[in-house]
Amino acid sequence: MSFGARSRNLVAMTDFALPSVSANRPQPPFWRRSLHGSELAWAIAFVLPYLAVFAVFVLYPMGYGLWMGKDPTLYAELVDDPNYWKALVNTLVFVGVAVNVKMLAALLLSGFFMRKRLWIKGLLVLYILPWTLPAVPAYLSFHWMFVSQQGLLDTLLQAVFGIEGPLWFNSHWLALTCNMASYVWKWMPLWTLILLAGRMAIPEELYEAAKVDGAGPVDLFFRITVPLLTNLYLISTLISTIWTVSDFTVTQFVSDGGPAMSTGVLATLGISYALDRAQPYLGVAAGLSILPVMIPIVIMLMRKLRSSEVQL
Repeated sequence: MSFGARSRNLVAMTDFALPSVSANRPQPPFWRRSLHGSELAWAIAFVLPYLAVFAVFVLYPMGYGLWMGKDPTLYAELVDDPNYWKALVNTLVFVGVAVNVKMLAALLLSGFFMRKRLWIKGLLVLYILPWTLPAVPAYLSFHWMFVSQQGLLDTLLQAVFGIEGPLWFNSHWLALTCNMASYVWKWMPLWTLILLAGRMAIPEELYEAAKVDGAGPVDLFFRITVPLLTNLYLISTLISTIWTVSDFTVTQFVSDGGPAMSTGVLATLGISYALDRAQPYLGVAAGLSILPVMIPIVIMLMRKLRSSEVQL
């Protein structure tokens, strides 16, 4: 065969092989492909309603709130109000104590509910019921339990132990403790379930291998459970902190800010400014004043979430 014939055969074989190579080439993911024509039109049609909802219910309220709180004189007026400082301290104490007590108790209880006994599974169903209840009737129930010496708690103290219970809402610290106890009771089951799910994701082989090496329950907890749950625990604590700072229902419906508005938090103070005193701009400023504390927490949360994605 001549050189020219061999060249033509090689070209023909190459032309025949090229389509099979290109057909087997991996295609880019669908989110990296560029859309054209009708595909682009349909994509825009599906995205526009979500963008409209986001603009109306997220961007507009946030932008309008920032605009309402832009006047520096509002914050000067807040600083001059002694109720603001009380509310700020109460908010920091409430969040710092209640959130950490709730998360630590949830971590410990998640280990209890890991046990594979039927009665514990049934108890778990009862345990999560407070979380499923609506917040307002649950907190109102606590209000009537603590409201006076005729309340359920003082009645039980008198009947069982012969002790005359205190007037819970006549003391600042007792009333604040009632608020925190109600909050922990309501929300601890949610975070217990989340941490329980995290425990269930830990391979059982790790515990079995540690037991073979002579590790006890305390060693298993601090050497396996705690290191593997640290990221989930921190993320859950940060999310819970963000939610709790803006929560007004506990204070509003348990102690009603009493005695003499001494247990009010920033969320209830903002509502009082906006509705009771007809000063909505000052109410928005009260809520925005906590941003210097919240922004670092949000940044920490974003970094923890990003590190979790990298580890995954």
